[in-house]
Parts: sequence; C-alpha cells; structure tokens
Amino acid sequence: MSLSELYSQNTRVWIPDPEDVWRPAELTRDYKEGDRSLQLRLEDDTIREYPIDAQSKQLPFLRNPDILVGENDLTALSYLHEPAVLHNLKVRFLESNHIYTYCGIVLVAINPYEQLPIYGQDVIYAYSGQNMGDMDPHIFAVAEEAYKQMARDEKNQSIIVSGESGAGKTVSAKYAMRYFATVGGSASDTNIEEKVLASSPIMEAIGNAKTTRNDNSSRFGKYIQIGFDKRYHIIGANMRTYLLEKSRVVFQADDERNYHIFYQLCAAASLPELKELALTCAEDFFYTSQGGDTSIEGVDDAEDFEKTRQAFTLLGVRESHQISIFKIIASILHLGNVEIQAERQDDSCSVSPQDEHLSAFCRLLGVEHSQMEHWLCHRKLVTTAETYVKTMSLQQVVNARNALAKHIYAQLFSWIVEQVNKALHTALKQHSFIGVLDIYGFETFEVNSFEQFCINYANEKLQQQFNSHVFKLEQEEYMKEQIPWTLIDFYDNQPCIDLIEAKLGILDLLDEECKVPKGTDQNWAQKLYDRHGGCQHFQKPRMSNTAFIVAHFADKVEYLSDGFLEKNRDTVYEEQINILKASKCPLVADLFHDDKDSVPAPSTSAKGSKINVRSSRPPLKASNKEHKKTVGHQFRTSLQLLMETLNATTPHYVRCIKPNDEKLPFHFDPKRAVQQLRACGVLETIRISAAGYPSRWTYHDFFNRYRMLIKKRELASGDKKAICRSVLESLIKDPDKFQFGRTKIFFRAGQVAYLEKLRADKFRAATITIQKTVRGWLQRVKYRRLKGATLTLQRYCRGHLARRLAEHLRRTRAAVVFQKQYRMRRARLAYRKVRRAVIVIQACTRGMFVRRIYRQVLQEHKATVIQKHVRGWAARRHFLRLRGAAIVIQCAFRRLKAKQELKALKIEARSAEHLKRLNVGMENKVVQLQRKIDDQNKEFKTLSEQLSAAASAHAMEVTKLRKELAHYQQSPGGDVGLRLQEEVESLRTELQRAHSERKILEDAHSRENDELRKRVADLEQENALLKDEKEQLNHQILSQSKDDLARGSAQENLLMKRELEEERSRYQNLVKEYSRLEQRYDNLRDEMTIIKQTPGHKRNPSNQSSLESDSNYPSISTSEVGDTEDALQQVEEIGLEKAALDMTVFLKLQKRVRELEQERRKLQAQLERREQQDGRKVQAEPPKNDIDLDQDTDLAYNTLKRQELESENKKLKNDLNELRKAVADQATRNNAAPGSPDGYGLLLNQLRLANEELEVRKEEVLILRTQIVSADQRRLAGRSGEPNINARTSWPNSEKHVDQEDAIEAYHGVCQTNSKTEDWGYLNEDGELGLAYQGLKQVARLLEAQLQAQSRAHEEEVECLQAQVEALKEEMDRQQQTFSQTLLLSPEAQVEFGVQQEMSRLTNENLDLKELVEKLEKNEKKLKKQLKIHMKRVQDLEAAQTLAQNGKRHQELSRQVAVQRKEKDFQGMLEYHREDEALLVRNLVTELKPQALAGTVPCLPAYILYMCIRHSDYVNDDLKVHSLLTSTINGIKKVLKKHSDDFEMTSFWLSNTCRLLHCLKQYSGDEGFMTQNTAKQNEHCLKNFDLTEYRQVLSDLSIQIYQQLIKIAEGVLQPMIVSAMLENESIQGLSGVKPTGYRKRSSSMADGDHAYCLEAVIRQMNSFHTVMCDQGLDPEIILQVFKQLFYMITAVTLNNLLLRKDVCSWSTGMQLRYNISQLEEWLRGRNLHQSGAVQTMEPLIQAAQLLQLKKKTPEDAEAICSLCTSLSTQQIVKILNLYTPLNEFEERVTVGFIRTIQAQLQDRNDPQQLLLDYKHMFPVLFPFNPSALTMDSIHIPACLNLEFLTEV
Repeated sequence: MSLSELYSQNTRVWIPDPEDVWRPAELTRDYKEGDRSLQLRLEDDTIREYPIDAQSKQLPFLRNPDILVGENDLTALSYLHEPAVLHNLKVRFLESNHIYTYCGIVLVAINPYEQLPIYGQDVIYAYSGQNMGDMDPHIFAVAEEAYKQMARDEKNQSIIVSGESGAGKTVSAKYAMRYFATVGGSASDTNIEEKVLASSPIMEAIGNAKTTRNDNSSRFGKYIQIGFDKRYHIIGANMRTYLLEKSRVVFQADDERNYHIFYQLCAAASLPELKELALTCAEDFFYTSQGGDTSIEGVDDAEDFEKTRQAFTLLGVRESHQISIFKIIASILHLGNVEIQAERQDDSCSVSPQDEHLSAFCRLLGVEHSQMEHWLCHRKLVTTAETYVKTMSLQQVVNARNALAKHIYAQLFSWIVEQVNKALHTALKQHSFIGVLDIYGFETFEVNSFEQFCINYANEKLQQQFNSHVFKLEQEEYMKEQIPWTLIDFYDNQPCIDLIEAKLGILDLLDEECKVPKGTDQNWAQKLYDRHGGCQHFQKPRMSNTAFIVAHFADKVEYLSDGFLEKNRDTVYEEQINILKASKCPLVADLFHDDKDSVPAPSTSAKGSKINVRSSRPPLKASNKEHKKTVGHQFRTSLQLLMETLNATTPHYVRCIKPNDEKLPFHFDPKRAVQQLRACGVLETIRISAAGYPSRWTYHDFFNRYRMLIKKRELASGDKKAICRSVLESLIKDPDKFQFGRTKIFFRAGQVAYLEKLRADKFRAATITIQKTVRGWLQRVKYRRLKGATLTLQRYCRGHLARRLAEHLRRTRAAVVFQKQYRMRRARLAYRKVRRAVIVIQACTRGMFVRRIYRQVLQEHKATVIQKHVRGWAARRHFLRLRGAAIVIQCAFRRLKAKQELKALKIEARSAEHLKRLNVGMENKVVQLQRKIDDQNKEFKTLSEQLSAAASAHAMEVTKLRKELAHYQQSPGGDVGLRLQEEVESLRTELQRAHSERKILEDAHSRENDELRKRVADLEQENALLKDEKEQLNHQILSQSKDDLARGSAQENLLMKRELEEERSRYQNLVKEYSRLEQRYDNLRDEMTIIKQTPGHKRNPSNQSSLESDSNYPSISTSEVGDTEDALQQVEEIGLEKAALDMTVFLKLQKRVRELEQERRKLQAQLERREQQDGRKVQAEPPKNDIDLDQDTDLAYNTLKRQELESENKKLKNDLNELRKAVADQATRNNAAPGSPDGYGLLLNQLRLANEELEVRKEEVLILRTQIVSADQRRLAGRSGEPNINARTSWPNSEKHVDQEDAIEAYHGVCQTNSKTEDWGYLNEDGELGLAYQGLKQVARLLEAQLQAQSRAHEEEVECLQAQVEALKEEMDRQQQTFSQTLLLSPEAQVEFGVQQEMSRLTNENLDLKELVEKLEKNEKKLKKQLKIHMKRVQDLEAAQTLAQNGKRHQELSRQVAVQRKEKDFQGMLEYHREDEALLVRNLVTELKPQALAGTVPCLPAYILYMCIRHSDYVNDDLKVHSLLTSTINGIKKVLKKHSDDFEMTSFWLSNTCRLLHCLKQYSGDEGFMTQNTAKQNEHCLKNFDLTEYRQVLSDLSIQIYQQLIKIAEGVLQPMIVSAMLENESIQGLSGVKPTGYRKRSSSMADGDHAYCLEAVIRQMNSFHTVMCDQGLDPEIILQVFKQLFYMITAVTLNNLLLRKDVCSWSTGMQLRYNISQLEEWLRGRNLHQSGAVQTMEPLIQAAQLLQLKKKTPEDAEAICSLCTSLSTQQIVKILNLYTPLNEFEERVTVGFIRTIQAQLQDRNDPQQLLLDYKHMFPVLFPFNPSALTMDSIHIPACLNLEFLTEV
C-alpha cells in the first residue's frame, strides 16, 4: 500500500509538541509524492502546515483506529511507535484507571499515588491458575506466570522490578512476594511465608527514606530468593542487598529525611524500655533535622515502630538483641550531636569531657569515654620505625565522625540482613526458587555523583540482559510458528559497559587512583580524559575539568568527580574501630570483630605536633598491608553474581513508571512518562516487535473478524486456513506484509489498521446503501402526505386571511382613539408620581443624616464596653484552649492504650479457642434439656395409660366376680351359702355406704372446684380488664412512634436472621477448619509414623475412641452437674489436674450443696408434718389383733415368695429351651465330626441339672400353695366364732395407704390361684371359696384405699389452687403497683420499662426450668446408676448359677427331653459379636462400593448400622454402642480421605450419614421426632441410651462431608465456567465481531486447551443431580448443593468479567443472558427453582443487562442505578471502564458518564471488595427427614458379606 493511500484525506496522525510531547491531528487533503508540507487540522480545529524534511522525508506517525485504543498489550497495536504507546498508556491510566499494561514480556506499572482495592485475597485467588493473557494485566499475573513456569519447566524464575525513585518498585515487589506467600504457603507449621512478608517492614525501616520524589524510597537494591520444595511450597528465603546509600546517614538534602528507623525511635522514645536511650524529638538531632520537616503526611512513626518490633519478634530476634540494635541506632544520633571545638591553632580541636551526647554514645555502645574522646580528635600514623599520634583539624574530625557513623550503620545494616536470612533459612532441600529483584532505575540529577554512577552502571547491565532476552523470545516465536525470519538488529550497549568495567575502564582507573597515596579526584578525571577522550560513549564537558559525560542507553549523564575517591575508599580510622571492638556490648563487639575490611586511613603529611607513643609496630601491622576492596570493586563483583543468577533463571520484567513529580493521584505528565519509557526499555521492546511481525491473529479469530471481506463463493470452502490465505493475497498485494504460521497469521506494522479500514469501508458502504433506500422511501411517503395537507391548508388559510384583514381595519381606527386618551392620562399620572417621590426622598435623606450622627456617637460609646469584654474573653479563651489541648493530649494517649487493649481483646474474641470456650456444651445442654422434658412428658403419658388400663382391668374383674357370685348363689350351698350370702349383703351395705361417702366427697370436691374455678374466673376477668386498660394506655403511648417501632422491629428481625446465618456460618467454618486441621494432623501423624519406626512405639488402645477430637462433648466445666456425688465422680474420672483448671465445677458444687441443704430442711419439715398426721391417725384407730397382723404378714410374705419362685421357674424354662437348642446344634455338629463326645455330654449334664432344678421348683410351689390355703382356713375358722358376722371386719391394713400397683398385683395373684380350680366341689373341699371371699374383701379395701387417695389428692389440689390464687393475687398487686409507676414515666421510658419487666420475667422462668431440669437429670442419673448395679448383680448371679450347674454335671441322663422353640418374628434388630465389629465396619464402610448397592434400598448401610445399634441398646451394652459408632465414624472419615476427589463416593456417604442421623432422631423416643412415626416404628425406638451427643458428632461429620462434596463439585465445574459462560458461542455469529487481534501471549498455555460449552456444564450438573438422587440424598440438601454451585458459577463468571477487558462488550452481554436463561430453564426442569440459586445469579444477570444498556444520557445513568442493585458501585464503574466497543460505529463510555454514575451511587453503603468470594460457602442445614420404612422390612443382600449378623 503506497504512501498516498495511507496519507489520504481524514487520515489521523501524530505530530511533535513541546508541551504534550505528541499531539493528534488530521489531514485535510491527500498527500502526494513530492509535497513539502502537509495541511493538518488540530483538535481545536486550527489549521496548521506541517513541513516535511527534504532529506529524510519523514512523514508524521499514523494513529491507530479507535477500536485498538486502550489495548491491554501495547504490542497488539497496529502502529507501533512512541506516540501510540504513550497515548495508549494515557487512555488506560486516566480514563479507565488501569495502572497495569503489557508490553510484550514487560509489565508496565504506573504509580497511581492512591490505594486501589485490587490487591486483596479475592484478586489473588482470581489470578491463581489463570494464563497470563486471559486476565487483565496485573502484577499477580506476572507472579502467577513465574510460579507456573517454575512448576512446569522446573526452572528457577526471576522477577525484575525497576524504575525511578517513587515509581512504585518496592510496592510491586511486596505484592509479588505476597502472591507467592498466599499461593505457595508453607507446608509445615513454620509459617515461613509470614516471615518473608515480615522482612519487608524491617528492611523498609532501616533501608528506606523520604526523598523529594518519594516518601518511602528504597535507598538500596535487594534481590530476594524465595525457595520452594518439590510440592512448590515455600520453605525459605534469602536476601542479597546492593549499594546502601550510607551518605544519607550524615547528610540529607532539603525536604528529605534520614532512614525511617531514626524517626521511629524518636517517636517511641517515651516507652519505658527505651528511656535509657536518652532520645528526644527528631528535631533535636543533627543527623535527622538537616532536611527540614521531620514528619511525613499520613505516616505515624510510632505505629510503624511497633510494626518493626513485631516483625523483629516474628523473625526470631530476641528482645535483648532488639534493645541492642536500638542502642546502636540511638548512639549514631548522639554521635552526630557531639560538639567539636576548634583550638587556637587551625590543625587541632577537642571534645568537651562533659559533652552529654558523647557520654550517651559511649554508654550505649559500652566503650571507654576517655578513649573515644581522644581518638575522635586524633589519628595514628605508622611508619617503618615509629608510631605517631597526630591531631586533626576541625573538618577532618567532622569527616572522621561522619565516616564512623556511616560505618556503624552499614555494619548494623549488614548484621540485620544476616539475621533476616538466618530466620528465613531452612534445613530442607530447596528444589527451585523465584527471585524478586527490587533495584533502582536509571537516575539523572543536576549533580550526579558516585551513587548515580553505580546505579546507572547496574541498569546498563540489566538493559543488556533485557534486550537479549526480548530478542530471543521473538525469534523463538517465529521458529515455533515456522516463519522465515532474518536477524533483527537491536541496540547493543556492550561498548558502554566496556567503558565502565573493562581493563583501564572508569572503575579500573578509579581503583588505581585510590591506591595512589596522594590521589585526587582531579587527577582521576584527567586520566579519564586522556584515556577515553576518543570513545564514542565518553565526553568531556566544555566548561568543566572535573566532570565527565557518559552516553548511557537512556540518556547522557554528566558526573561530577568530586568525592568519587573518598566514597570508593570508604575510609574509617582503625583506632576508632578498635575501641568499638573492645565494647562491653556483645553485639557491638561482634559487629566489628567480623569486619575484615576496615583499615586505617592512608598516611599523609602533617604539620601539627607529633608525639612519640611507642617504638614497636602494632600487632595488627601485618593485616594493614592488605588493602581492602573498594566499593566499586565490591559492587562490580556483586553485580556480576547477580547477572549470573539472572541469566540462569527465566526473567520476568516489571517496569514502574512515575506519572508526575507532584505525587498527584491519577495525574499524567507526558514528558516525565516518555523519559522513563525511553529509560526502562519499553520503547526498545516496541522497536524490536515493530521490526518483525507485531500483529498476530489466529486463523479462527481472523476469519470471524474479517469474514465480511470474503466473497460468497470463497465461503463455500470449509478450510478456514485456505480461505484466509486467498483473502489476504487478494487484499494485500505485498507478500512481505504478512506471513502464514502454523497456528497464526503474522502481520507487519500497520496492516491490521489497513484491514480495519477495509472492514469499516465495507460496513460504511453497506450502511449507506441501506440508509439511501430507507430514506428515499420515507421521503416519498412524507411528500405525498404533505401535498394533500398543503392543499387543504391553503384553502382555509386564504379565507382566514381575508376575514382577518377586515377585522384589522376596524380595530386600527378604534385603537387610535384609545391611544389618545391613554397617553394623556399616563403623562398626568407620571408627573404626580415623580413629585411625591421627590418629597419622600428629601424627608428620608434628612432623617438618615440625623440618625447616622446619633448612631456614630452611640457606637463610640459602646466600642469601649465591647473592647473591655473582648479582651477579658480573649484571655479566658487562651486559658481554655491551653487546658483543652492538655485534655486532648491525655485523651489521645488513653485512646491509644485503649485501642491496643481493644485490638488484643478482638483478636482473642475472634480466635477459635474463644468461640469454643463460649459455645462448648451449650448446644448439647439445650438439646439435653429438651430431651429431659420430653422424657418426663413421655413418662407421664405412659403412667396415665397404665392407670387407665388398671382401672379398666379392675372394672372387668369386678364384673366377673359379680357373675361368679350370682352363680354361687344359685347352686345349693347349705349353711355355707347362707353365710356367704349374709356376708355379701354386709359387703354390699358397706359398699353402698362407701359409695355414698364417696359421692358426698365428690360433691364437696366438685363444689369446691366450682367455687375455685369461679374465683379464678373472676380474677382472670379482673386481670383481663387490667390488661385491657394497660393495652389501651400502651396503645396511646406507642401510637406516636408506631412506624419507628415497626421499622425497628423489622430491622431487628433482619439483624437477628443475619446474625443467625453468620453464627451458623461461623460454626460451620469452625467445623471446616477443624476438619482441615484434623487432615493436617493425620498427615503429620503419618509422616511421624514413617520417620519414627522404632520397636518402642506405642499405639493407642484399640478401644480408645477418637471422638474426643471429633465430637463437641461437654466438659465438666460446662455440663450441668446433677449433684455433689456426680460432680466428685466426674472429677475423679477426669483427673484432679484437669478439674482443677476450671473453677466453674467447684462453684457449681457449692451451689448444689446449698440447694441440698434447703431440700433437706424441706424434707425434714414434711417428715415432721407426716409424723404428726400418722400420730393423729393412730390415736383415732382402734387396737388391732396381733394375731391377724402376723397372719397378714405371713400371707404377704408367702405370696411374694410364690411370685418369686414362679419368675424363677419361667427363667429356668427359658434357659432350658436355650440349652435344648444348643444340644440340637451340637448334635448336628457331632454328626459331622464324631470325634468330640465330651462337649455333647456336657450339654446333656446341663440339661439334666436344669430338669432337676425345675422339679424342685415345682415342689416348692405346691408346698407354698398348701400353706396359703391352710392359713386361710385357720383364719376363717377363727372369724366364725365371732358373735356378729355381719359386723364390719377390722382389717389391719385397711386404714393404711395401699399402693395401687401392689393391690392390683395381689389381686391378680389371688385370681390366678382361684383360676386353677375346675369344679365347685373341689373348691368347697379345699376351702377355695373362702379365698374368693377374701378376694372380694381385698377389692373392697382397694376401693376404699382409692377413695382415700382421691380425697387426699383433692385436698392437695385444693391447697395447690389456694396457693396459686394467693400467687395470682400477689402478682396482680405487683402488676398494679408497676402499672401505676409506669404511668408516671415518659412514653419512651414506659416502653423501656416494659421490655425490662418482660426480660426479667423470662429470666426467672428460665431459671425455674433450669432447676427443674437439673432435678430431673439428678433423678435420672441415680436411676441409671441403680439400674447398672442391678444389671451387674443379675449378670453375676447368672454366672454363679452357670458355674454351679457345671460343677454338678453327671455322666449320663436318665432321659432326654426335646422341646421345640417357637420361632419369633423379626423385630428389626441385628446382633453381632464384639470380635466381628471390625469385619462389619470393613464390609459396610471402608471397602463398600456404591455400585454394589445399585437397585437396593437407598441408604442401606445407615439402616443396617442403626439395627446393630438398636440391638446393642436392647441388651443394654453401652460399650458396644460406643465402640460401633466410633468405628463407623472413623471408617467414614478414612473412606472420605481416601476418595477425596470422588463425587459419587462422597455423595454416597453424605446421604448415609444424614440417614443415620435421621434414624437416631426418629427412634430416639423424643416426641418431637416421632410425630410421623407409625405404631410399628415406635416399637423400634431406643430404650436405654440417649445418643444426643453422637447426633451432634454425626451432624458435624455431615457438615464436613457436605463441604468436601461442594469442593469436589466446584473443582470439576470451575475449569468449565469461564469458557462456557463467557467464551463459547452459544448464539452463533455474535462472537464474529471480536474487537481486536488480541493474542494469547502466555507461554504457559497448553496448545490443547479445551473449550467447554454450556451443554457440558449442564451435562455435568445433570450427572451430579442423578448421583445424589439415586443415592437417596435428602431433597433439601440437594437444593442447597445447587444453590452453592450456582453461586460459584456466578462468582467465577463475574470475577472474570471484572478482570477481562476483551469480554466486556455488548455481544458478551447477549451471550451471557442467553446462558443464564438456559441455566434457569434447567433449574425449572429439575424442580430446583426453589433452592435460591436464581437469586444467587442476580449480580450476573444485572452485569449482563449493564453491558447491553444504553450508556449516554443522565436518564441512562438513572436507569442503570435503579437496575443494578445487586452490583456494588465499584463493580458497576469497573464494568463501564472495561466496556469495549465492538466496532468503530459504537461509541465508548465517556468519563463524564462514569462520573455521573459515581455521583448518583455515592450514598450507597457498598462493600469495598471488588470481586465476589467464590470460596464463600452458605451455611448448610440438615432438616429432619424421617423414613417411612420399618426396620423389619429391610433386606440385607448377600453381596455385603454380612452373614455373621443375626436377625433378632
């Protein structure tokens, strides 16, 4: 393409400008060959002639299309030159506020001078794992690239950060190290990453200072190597420093400061531990006050000092060493204040012995005062024969003192660096490292000295390495793409480097001059002129003989030679060093004993007096012969080592740019920026790229972008490469302008702009055609409509005009008459008005002058009074200001202390231990309390049912007896029948009398109840009236603030809900953290097991549970102690040491002792009251017959004995059946193995002994029955001799209270005895009829006892009701009193008082419930203990009986009895032996595959485990339950650890763990969990054990499994999200308009990166949903899983959208909305829309809408603000800044529009976080979900290999 085509009319170009460096312009006419000038139009529409150089014919630079402006990578620009680079950086920095930009392999970072929220943890995680070209430019992207290449290529990496002072080098290096510390955290507990970060405050304190360009300028270079192990975790670090600016210790220029540590010490001088330093403010010391202002705006030196001390402590520097460091630094300040007095002669001076600063210097360093005083002013001269001491002049002493101060600080600096390296050193083997080089950039000042020369020399070396690396990468890219290339010429600065470091170069000549005894800077400069005068890079200034110019790669720099030799020698006098070596302070002595470079100053001639000290040589004479290495030589050596290190690593470059010298935020100075771009090598990178093929497009991107330039017949071909080839060959005629690579098309500079122009022309032509057609049609339609309307209008207008003309003529005549009259009247009125005004003005003016005179007199009088009061007021105000200032200072100091204490308390409050201490046992306690209450309610219900059953049984028995009695009366019985009939009549009479008495009592009871109810109703009615009055008054009071209270309550509810969610989330985070720590502990334990394989290693007992660490069991300090014995027992169990740590136990015991004492007194009073009642009853009762009493006692004893024997008989029968079954089984085995007859005989002997025992028991039963019958006959015979048989028989126990259950049991025993008979004759013969009669009497006594019990209950109920009435009265009186007090208060006070009263009432009720629960727990524990004791006794008795039976075995049985055992139904329990527990856990947990249970009942392992637990509960084996649950939980954890990335396995055990938890709740016996149970399911409840604590353990385990499930799912989905949601073409054709030819520049990208589509994501979620549903996971948990996954999809997508400029376009918004609609449709199809997943996607939906909305007018801004409510202000502004037009027809978002958005959203209280935390996890809930299956319906498949389980 020719120049005339490029430089045509309307072409935009860049022209030089003295102010803005480059200025945009536009050609107004075409350029033709031979033209000597161009006619340009500037931005202000001025026309300018631009001359063209006739020799070079250099035309102005062309501008890039607007579509390319603001690119992330400068090498992606079509025209690569200086103005394009500068403009692109300016647009990104000022309009988009982007401080980072790529330039090939270089990251250009512009200092914003403002804190930006782009360095948080969320941003680090967003860049972690991403390719370098995928996200917006960032320092984290460079760090991630280095980390990834280190892991992939196993090659060491380096990040080279350079730039001017104040450009942000230190901050960039700090953020890079923070990224490595976060991504590659240490694998052990050494926290090495924290130590690496802690080194920064220390190095900044001792190596950074304020300069005119930067408030925190690094005055030294450092290279930090961060070491990694094979797993790429940080294991250590090492730091190397370069060229500390020691001269700053003793001199600072105006508006500069010394090193920060000096000012920090002065600011903290008031601390007690620093009192001995004798420091004051920094203005009092010479070394810290030369620069003027000693403070920095926004910097608190005291606070920074605390951070420095904390960093020292974290790095392991002891407190004593820290104090020693501070002493040395303080001594330097005192040394600078030492006053040196000149003597009369010019060549001598002295220091006053009373100088306090010299004394403080000597005291702090521990040296002799006299010696230091002497050698500060004298020096030693050593000759071959003698040693002389010579005095020094004042200037020499000052120079020596300054040299000593610099040397002390340099030695201390080196020692601190060494200590930091020791702290960061590790003994582990380093696998690889990443180095971060923070080094000074190219510097040029008005006066440049030795420091600037070394700095620029180092930059020359780095620039050479940078150029070669850039060239190498460019050639590698061409070779990779198989592009033919030629050698690219690039600037080589080796001649400049040779000038400096070659033989007889500048540094070599400087060292030689330093060796000359009388060498001077002028002589050295003359040697440079003579040696290098003809060198290309060396020049001599015209006006100076002591300066020289070096032509560096960046610019020419003039150096002043004065001071070069002195700084290169770095001389310190030996005598002063020897004094410091003899210091009493160990640290000071160590600093200078290790100093091998210090030598005395070279000998010079002296004119002063010489004093002969000693004739022999000093002992160190031999060492003085060796000249130390000069500073230049040391720097050259260290720089050479640095270059060798960098050459052995893969470098990554960060170039920091300082936008302005005024440190203004987001202010861009083009001149300063261009200077730095030239100096840092960015433009050299551009030049190298422009020399080749800078623009690179993939075939796919090129085809999509320029397919409109392809002809239709060429599109028929399916090969995109062939299409691209043909199109380019037809569009670009010059074949050298492009090359076809293997995967990309390479273009020369400007070709992409030419293609963009062709594309725009094509669009423009098509647009014009469309517009022409549409506009012609619209105009024709408009013309027809206008023509018809015009004809109609003309007709009406002509008639209207004629009528209007006639009207006008009539009105004109009338108007003339009106005007005449009106003008006359107006003139007359005007005259009168003026006359009146003049009179009024005269009156007012005269009065004004009089009043003014009076007012002046009055003011002069008042002025004296005001002056008197003002002066008094000023004096008082001065006093108050002074007093206020003192108070403010006191408050500030107290606030500082309070803040420190508050910070410590907050840290402690946020710690996990504190939360554990607060929350431990609380949840279990609440659950236990609820469970105890439910148990009591259940027990009460059971007792009520038993009582009703007993009453119904009693009624049936009475009916039965009446029928038998009637049957007896009908049969012929003789005298006995008559006697019985009479006795029955008497009983009826007594019964009727009892009924009548009972009826009387019931009537009285009912009357009293009615009266009480009526009284209670009256009281309630009265109370209700009072409440109504109170409510009315409250309503009147609160009506004024009803809206405020409603809003307050709503906000309180929201806050409560939010706090609940936060608490739940915090708790689950603690569970998650606990699981992580547990995992870490397991890993460490495995490692320790591998390392320490010794025979003495001891394992934990196998029965020891790991639940101590897994569960949240309540400790003694938090559990409710039932009574003193329980507490003491727990103390004994847990140990005295542990129990002594918690005083809560003893306080609880003391409280319980007091309660027991009160209960004892209460019981004693009740006992005394009961004894008095019994005494009254005994006095009222007649004397009883002792014989009858004895007979009754014997009868009761025999009855109980018979019942006991019958129970023993039943037990023996059961044992007999068990033995017969065992015999049958043994016989079966013996048939198979005939060699074991002993076992069979043993079983036969046991069977025979059991039969004998059974016979003995039968005989005893018969004997007892006989005794009972005879006793009854004797008693009846005795009663027959009484005179009156119908009289009321006196029963010995008739007046006693008979327990209902005992009476019913006795009655059933009598009935059982009676039921043995078969005929009346047998009954009459044996006296059984008497027994029946006796039973009737017993029934009557029972009824009487019940009646008495009811009467007593009635009395107690009456007493209780009376007590309640009295309590209600007291409560009502108290409420009335409170109400009357409340009426006297204000409305606000009334509300507050009411709330307090309600809180106190609830607190009292809570305390009462707690006491009740404690009592119930105490009773329960006692009953459990008794039950355990009885169970143990029963087991011992059974064991003793078994031994006794084995001892009585016989050789043979007389006969064998075979009894068939009745088969029982399956009760839903599984029995197993203790030794089979490991096999059960292995088959059911650790080795179980989910595929093996396909087609079975979901959650089958959970049901099986519960059936095993239920059997252990049934046999009351608590150890078995504990062991099984512990082994199961540990097995599940082991399986999850082994399959940590298996979604199916994790989902399987999540469903089973939840089901087991639901089973333990459903069958716990708690009524709250049994509401949906069937009667059959209620039979399967646990009977003996309460597993509430294990439910909590399983709940925590479920949370851990859920979190692992989410982690696995997120790990599978996360790589798909960005590609599927943002990059894939869901709607075909939209992505064909990509904005630029942006290339994937990361070398870490794999060629075969997979591109996922949305269908892949939906298929994966379908897979997750199918797996969870098939495995029976609760639907509520599935909803929560997908809510969490959709939140992760939203967060990852939105974060990438906020960090990528290439996807912020209109087409991406359309694709995104389509993808979101597909996901919503999937949720509805799976019935998951109620999960809240759509709400989590709201920010992403609004972001997609924001990309598609119009963004021009204020109305558009209001629409955006009202729509984007889920996006923060920062996110909205970020998206608008990143928005990229699709083509040149679309306008960019203007800066003004973004400012309008910010102004409208400034009232929002949005979080400062830019990105969403995609790792955030919603708190999970496990709602109770009971199962409809019964345990007896579960079938165990054979594939589980659980044959050892026995169904029970």
